[in-house]
Order: sequence, then structure tokens, then C-alpha cells
Amino acid sequence: MTDHAQRSEPILAHEIPQPEEYIELRVAAGMSPRTLEAAQNGLPNSLFCVTLREEGRLVGMGRVLGDGGCAYLISDIVVHPSMHRRGLGKRIMIEIETYLDANVPPRSFVSLIADTPADALYRHFGFIDTAPASIGMYRPSPPRQS
Repeated sequence: MTDHAQRSEPILAHEIPQPEEYIELRVAAGMSPRTLEAAQNGLPNSLFCVTLREEGRLVGMGRVLGDGGCAYLISDIVVHPSMHRRGLGKRIMIEIETYLDANVPPRSFVSLIADTPADALYRHFGFIDTAPASIGMYRPSPPRQS
């Protein structure tokens, strides 16, 4: 029996992760780090959050941000590298899609910024490139002056 076959499926929950474990998971997956202050302030403001845990450890997550009416942003889709190739990103997106289908009013805008190669996952859920009609952009936050 392979190591993959011996593993049980991670436990899925609709919960907000603790800020420290959120930061740890992002860093482990090679995503940009967040400060503890940012995580403490931002995570509770999620409209929807889904987590995956293995033996209590956060191994995957995703969340929806927005104003609850006109604009929604899918953010922080992340799976721990030790858990890749198990369909967990798809599992997270299925939960998010279910939430969006039940809660987003018609003609609202749902967006995300896709890193490659994850864009292939999002295309499976109906997301399309905005270019050339529009281009996704972001503004990095400057460091605080002490």
C-alpha cells in the first residue's frame, strides 16, 4: 500500500483558521507571507472560509472576500505541498462554488488572481481571462515607517 493510499481524507470545515496557522500554511506553500497583525484583522472579515485539516493541522484553505452584494474575491486558495496531487484544491473550490451559487446575487462580479499553474484549476470552475478587455492589477503595500 502506498503512503498516499494509507492517508485518510482531510477533514473539511467552514471555519476561519487561526492567524498563526494561516501564515504558516502560506509560507510552506511558497506564497507571500502576511503579518500577524494583517491576519488577525483580515481573517475575521471573510465572507466565507473553508479549511482542510489532517490530524488537526491546517493543510488547505480558501476564502471569499467582498461586500456581500456587488463584488466578491476568491483568495488564499492554498494546499500544503505535502498534500499536492490529491484533488484538495478542487475540493476547496467546490465548497467555494457552492457558497457563491447560494449567496451571490445575479450580475455580481466574482474575481480572483490566479498564479500559474493554478489557473487551470480555476478554468475548470468557469473562470476566464479578463484580457484584453481588462487586466488584473494590484498595488503592493509599502512597509510601515517605524
